[in-house]
Amino acid sequence: MEPPSWSLPLWPPLSAYAEQRGLFPLLQNMLEDLLIHKPEDPIQYMINYLKENNDDAPRICILGPPASGKTTVAMWLCKHLDAIRISQETLLFKETLPLTKEAKAYKERKQKIPNALWANLIQERLSNVDCIKQGWILEGFPENQEQAWMLQSSGIIPVHVVVLYAPDTVLIERNSGKRLDPVTEEVFHTTFDWPRDPWVQQRLVKPEDTSEQEISKKLLEYHRSFPGLFQTYQKILKSINADQPCMDVVSQALTYVQTRHRSAAPFTPRILFCGPPGSGKRLQAALIAEKYGIVNICCGQLLKEAVAEKTKLGELVKTYFDDDRPVPDNLVVKIVAKRLNTLDCVTNGWVLCGFPRDIEQGEQLQRAGIIPNRVFFFNLPYESIMERLSQRRIDPVTGERYHTTFRPAPALEIQARLLQNPKDKEENIERRLEAYYRNAKDLEEFYEDAFYINADQDPRVVFEFIESCIIKPLPRKS
Repeated sequence: MEPPSWSLPLWPPLSAYAEQRGLFPLLQNMLEDLLIHKPEDPIQYMINYLKENNDDAPRICILGPPASGKTTVAMWLCKHLDAIRISQETLLFKETLPLTKEAKAYKERKQKIPNALWANLIQERLSNVDCIKQGWILEGFPENQEQAWMLQSSGIIPVHVVVLYAPDTVLIERNSGKRLDPVTEEVFHTTFDWPRDPWVQQRLVKPEDTSEQEISKKLLEYHRSFPGLFQTYQKILKSINADQPCMDVVSQALTYVQTRHRSAAPFTPRILFCGPPGSGKRLQAALIAEKYGIVNICCGQLLKEAVAEKTKLGELVKTYFDDDRPVPDNLVVKIVAKRLNTLDCVTNGWVLCGFPRDIEQGEQLQRAGIIPNRVFFFNLPYESIMERLSQRRIDPVTGERYHTTFRPAPALEIQARLLQNPKDKEENIERRLEAYYRNAKDLEEFYEDAFYINADQDPRVVFEFIESCIIKPLPRKS
């Protein structure tokens, strides 16, 4: 995965405000609409857009070969999302649009309905207020790349495209047993999905054009058209194997259409890692910082640097270090906030671990204008923490770090001289864990949009999860 090119930053409070309220995607969507429709009065158009449009409404296309289950998936998604289903059948037989009569005339003459007529018919239907407010699901549209281009030029751009696929032999078999309920429009199958209700059984009808010759012809046409559709929608397209239980297909489709695509909006990562000692926060912070070029900030290291550099704040910190007393929160926050507001952090973004440790420190950071846009809590069992920390050793000669189980010293001579840091003794680990867990619940409630990580697994797996959460947009608050 290539690292994203983070856009130029805004002043942190402005950036946080814009991200929390979805301003950048809103402006991006509005600009797209302006460029598509080119209104004479852009200002009035934007006012109307804000009044009428719902950017969160579903805009979905369900594509796939005949008998792949498009109708079933579309109907289930409509139930879950309260969206409007648009298909050939609804456009021709359920609507009274001005162009319906013209399209039906082609159908009655058994002629192919032109792409332009389909596109105009779809545009007409989607301009109705129910589609604007509730969103829409296009079932089986667009059928080819020309239709897709026509829809795009009319401003009809799906957010998610689901493509169902299955072997042709499976589709031909499905098609021969396909039955339709004319009342509910649900699709059943004589072998795989026969309804239990005898009244439903009696009214089922066999759809037209279900012969093997006809389905083979339609499959050939679909396979010829699909590459163009894939090229058009590949960035927003999800392929799902339709040769599995229906509810599994629906579940996968629903999961996908409820995701939000990564936005091109300006974004400067401000990442916070929280977790007990031994959870791997520092390792993951170093990995993220190295890959994405953001600044790695460790609170304890910051305090040591302030003392070493003999700054005014550092002199104050030194007095607490000398007396082996905890540094007051307000002093720590000043040092952390000063570092996070320097040019490299504001420009490139930052990852902070080791602070805050409790809700009071979190509130002080917030008041200082330090608002993370990604917060992670690392979780792992007590036994794993003790195993990781109590067996750590250091070579006093070389400074090399070892672990008696995971990374033992290579020679007996080195093993003999290894030392244990006093903080890694079991009684001290327990004391540090007790301090962390005493405050963890309040801190988790304070950062309510945080992500939770199972840190008791391979560090590469942990890193991939963190990376996916940084790249994908945050869920919008209702």
